[in-house]
Amino acid sequence: MKSYLYLFFSLILFTACLNDDDSNFNPETEEDIIQYINDNSLNATRTDSGLYYIINNEGTGNYPAENSVIDVVYTGYFLDGTVFDQNDSGIINLNQVIEGLKEGFQLFREGGEGKLIIPYELAFGVSGNYSGSIPGGAVLIFDIKITAIYENYKAQNDAAILQYIDDNDLIATKTASGLYYVIDDEGTGERPTSTSNVTVDYKGYFLNGTVFDESRSTGVSFGLDQVIAGWTEGITYFKEGGEGKLLIPYYLGYGEELYNYTIPGYSVLIFDVKLISIDD
Repeated sequence: MKSYLYLFFSLILFTACLNDDDSNFNPETEEDIIQYINDNSLNATRTDSGLYYIINNEGTGNYPAENSVIDVVYTGYFLDGTVFDQNDSGIINLNQVIEGLKEGFQLFREGGEGKLIIPYELAFGVSGNYSGSIPGGAVLIFDIKITAIYENYKAQNDAAILQYIDDNDLIATKTASGLYYVIDDEGTGERPTSTSNVTVDYKGYFLNGTVFDESRSTGVSFGLDQVIAGWTEGITYFKEGGEGKLLIPYYLGYGEELYNYTIPGYSVLIFDVKLISIDD
């Protein structure tokens, strides 16, 4: 399953505004949390913030910092057991999630696993999230395992691209920006500049081969100064009529956050491209 953790937990994009005057608001309380702990015979610890956590395996690696990027396996559910999200590999930045997760993940070492029980005050408040999938006042529970901690996710992206290149026997060139490109056919026309208007036939996919976007065979027209940095730079390595591949690290693509509900944060993007024409 792909990582859509930001769809539920991003502080920047999806946290609802609090509305303490909502007369219909009926929050789940700390008493409800304690009842859940007792009913399930859990040995939970409470932090000063009101977060409860259970460590099943502390792990053997380092603890994440408050600004770490981590890879986490998780299942998220409500007190009644209803699952609202799960993932076998979610890349997240602890600066960009709800307070209960930010605090809770820092209690586990790399390789550690356990449970977080998050009161609504440390989650989505009294109004819930904007999509409506998490109601106001809801206690959230997560079974988690931290599989990796990255202090430099650029290096991880680069390593993943190199592994893909090796696995697929590609001959790729790396640029100073961190972009990789493969030229299958250089083309015979002119080269575009970073501000040219062009028409490109393309297919975009992730490292696992899942396609997230594809043009018609006639291509799509746009200005190279109006697209992601990996395209602005990468298309200029092809002459008109040329084709090949762009392997774009997250910081030259869509960055750290979920984009358009389809591209998870920190994603490497691969594009098969053909520069049909320069339209200036």
